[in-house]
Parts: sequence; structure tokens; C-alpha cells
Amino acid sequence: MTIESQDDMNGVLNTGKVVAYVRDAMLNAIEAGMTTAELDRLGSGLLDRMGARSAPRVTYDFPGATCISVNEEAAHGIPGERVIQAGDFVNVDVSAELDGYFADTGGTIVVPPITDFKARLCYATQIALQDAIVEAKADAPVNRIGQAIERIAKLNGFQTIKNVGGHGIGRSLHEEPEGIAGYFNRYDQRHLKLGQVIAIEPFLSTRSTRLTEAKDGWTLIAHPENLTAQFEHTVIVTRGAPIIATLSANAR
Repeated sequence: MTIESQDDMNGVLNTGKVVAYVRDAMLNAIEAGMTTAELDRLGSGLLDRMGARSAPRVTYDFPGATCISVNEEAAHGIPGERVIQAGDFVNVDVSAELDGYFADTGGTIVVPPITDFKARLCYATQIALQDAIVEAKADAPVNRIGQAIERIAKLNGFQTIKNVGGHGIGRSLHEEPEGIAGYFNRYDQRHLKLGQVIAIEPFLSTRSTRLTEAKDGWTLIAHPENLTAQFEHTVIVTRGAPIIATLSANAR
């Protein structure tokens, strides 16, 4: 969507605050021994308490309130009886609808003990997101977002996932522009528009460049030994620095 009024602006920002709060609460609650279903119940309860609805549930009838992906799972992991172990890579993706507006966010942590290599993958992905957000300006080429992500991945010796990426958002979970690549796609001739709302989500990985759908019909998986980090913000495009709707409360 494109922001057309103060109501639109407030709607996206309010939903962004909700999903950011739930994301942070879930990431902070992760510990070895808990199941992904237990973690999802925390997120579901918080969304209900804040009057929001799980976007994957209302949009796709997803079998969870949030997406929780562990290790070889890179995205859209179904919460269930999988037990989180020490050293696991855990990604939490939270999207929701509130008063007709949608926002989407995500983050990845390593359950202690944390190796330098795993920490570097998370850190590099966060930097890739920061650099990509800088490129999200009105009239700028969409492919500059992917170019920024790919540059950080290469500098740190990681891969980018080619068949997942960012997207437009606002009045629904997925809108135009769809397929905001996490790498430089020279064939993408689109430009960002003033007031456009987009979700930017780099996926950096240790070896895989493409994901496949698991037998459950939802989870996107990579090579069994691959690790993927994902961080995501919903942003509003301006002529200068974009407005980040999904910042942590202490960063506002």
C-alpha cells in the first residue's frame, strides 16, 4: 500500500509496534528444552491480548500464530513438538493485522552456547538489513535493496537465498512490490514510490542459495547442514531515511 493519510500512517505504525513487541518477547523467551509450540503460544497470547490477529492465520490459514524456523528450516516453520536445543539457530517471524493494517517483522538468535561463526552470521544479516533499509527511498531502484544485502553477504563469506525476499505490505500481508530480491537483480527495473510500505527481509546462509518446500507444505528448508539467519522490518518509504515501523520499543 501507499500511505495516503495520517490514519494510514498511524495504522501501520500501531501494527508495527505490536509485532515488534511480540517478536522481542518471543526471542527473549527462547531457551533450550522448550518446544516451538510453547514459544508460539506465547506469541499467540500476546497478539490476542493486544487485539491483533495473526496475519498468516487470517491470510493463509497457517497452522500457527507465528512462523518459527530452527536450523535447516529457513522460513515458514510450523510450531510444533520440536524441542529447541542448546546451540540451535532459531528464527521467529511475526506478522499481524490490527484495525485493517498489516506489519511484518522477524529476528534470529542462537541458543547458548554461541560460536563465533554463528554470531557472525546473525550480525552480518542485521547489518545487511540496516544497509538495505538505507536504500529504500522514493524513486530509488528496488534492486538497490538486494544489492546492499548481497554486498554484505559476500564481504562476510555468506550466501543469499535467491527464492525468498521482501514484499509490499499494509492493507494485506503480501502486496506489490512482490519479490524484493535479497541479491542484485539487474533485470528488476522497478522503482520505489513515496509512501510505499514494504517489508525488507534479508536471508543470509552458510551454504544454500535456494530453499525447497518440506513435506508439511509450509516449511522452507535448505541443505541439512545449512544455517540461515533472517531479520525483517516493515518500513515506510520517504524521500530521506525511511520510517521503520517495527523497531524495538527501546530503539524508538
